[in-house]
Amino acid sequence: MTPEQLAERVLCWYAAHGRDLPWRHTRDPYAILVSEVMLQQTQVERVIERWTAWLERWPTAVALAAAPRAEVIAAWQGLGYNRRAVALHEAAAVLAEHGIPQDQAGWRALPGVGPYTAAAVCALALDHDVVPLDVNVQRILERALDATAIEPPAGKGHDLTQALFDLGATTCLARIPRCEQCPLADACPSRGRRYEPQRKQSRFEGSRRQARGQLLDRLRAGPVRLADCDPTIAALLIDDGLAERQGRRLTLPS
Repeated sequence: MTPEQLAERVLCWYAAHGRDLPWRHTRDPYAILVSEVMLQQTQVERVIERWTAWLERWPTAVALAAAPRAEVIAAWQGLGYNRRAVALHEAAAVLAEHGIPQDQAGWRALPGVGPYTAAAVCALALDHDVVPLDVNVQRILERALDATAIEPPAGKGHDLTQALFDLGATTCLARIPRCEQCPLADACPSRGRRYEPQRKQSRFEGSRRQARGQLLDRLRAGPVRLADCDPTIAALLIDDGLAERQGRRLTLPS
């Protein structure tokens, strides 16, 4: 199977089986950026409602940049990896001042935006002929083509990206692929294979990550006396821009 054949098959499959997600109804680069940041290590089902509410509250980068940092952190509650909220707020400030970048280099220059997110915004919002390589896309390309990248047909970067996202999320699964449902199966050298579980994430219960989240949730409800905080955890939140000292209290950033 050639890359061109893979693209054709996946695009046909997507036309019939693609998911109807709210961020697929916009080409606004800021809105796409918000969706991509939220979707990092957060389930799609949880993001759908939160993305919609976020854009109702802060519909533009200018609006988000003008919001107090504390409000942004509070609104992120439940999405996890709270440093993403700070980076998104910082990126919005740059967008508000300098406008929308038109290439991947411009997006990568924004706080918290790496190569994948830059490529995703360019493909999904700016119609660049590029396919961003998330874990789902990489898995499909490795299994079907023994490749690490793919060039989309001209003008199809947006659609092929969405199609590969969906195929990896619903069919070409990490451990037990649903090959009987896959449009690539008859020509895929990995058909029928099963895979070992991926490396387990470090334990959350009792971890420093849990302690950080718990302290941040307390701060969302109001200031906390420094004497009542674990100083190590408080310092980590301050370093990440998620909290600040005000006298003898720890608060969300002003």
